[in-house]
Amino acid sequence: MSDASHLLTDIRLEVHHKDFRPVYRVAEEMVRRPGGAGYTLDLAVSRGRDNLGQAVMMRLLTPRGDLAHLGHPDYGCRLHELVGRVNTETTRDLVRLYILESLQQETRIAEVESITVNPAAGRPSSIAIALQVLPLDASGSLTIGPFILELS
Repeated sequence: MSDASHLLTDIRLEVHHKDFRPVYRVAEEMVRRPGGAGYTLDLAVSRGRDNLGQAVMMRLLTPRGDLAHLGHPDYGCRLHELVGRVNTETTRDLVRLYILESLQQETRIAEVESITVNPAAGRPSSIAIALQVLPLDASGSLTIGPFILELS
């Protein structure tokens, strides 16, 4: 299916900086005013596959339960529970488990094809993560990452 409208549209976020922890901000773009009378600054949007990738990242970065007061008690991921742990095979297995557990809640994903979790090169307390998912009714896989999880 070439039309990705079922993957929805949202405000686009961009990485502002990622020195210690990624900080995102709302992206902006110049858009043509109605009637063609010049341009104006507006919020940028993320559509289709890009929106799904962004939504997965936001789900993984949000501690599970943080949106319970808004009626979404299962939204988020348990990755925050691993901060302070040693970067061992057991910890990396928990990363895989928590990501799989979180992605089961994402209705726009038909299948999680792979989750790659490895020690980050030259960073003993960090884990490099990359995901490959198959969006619902989509013709091809979507790669998300690689991104880094800091344990300490």
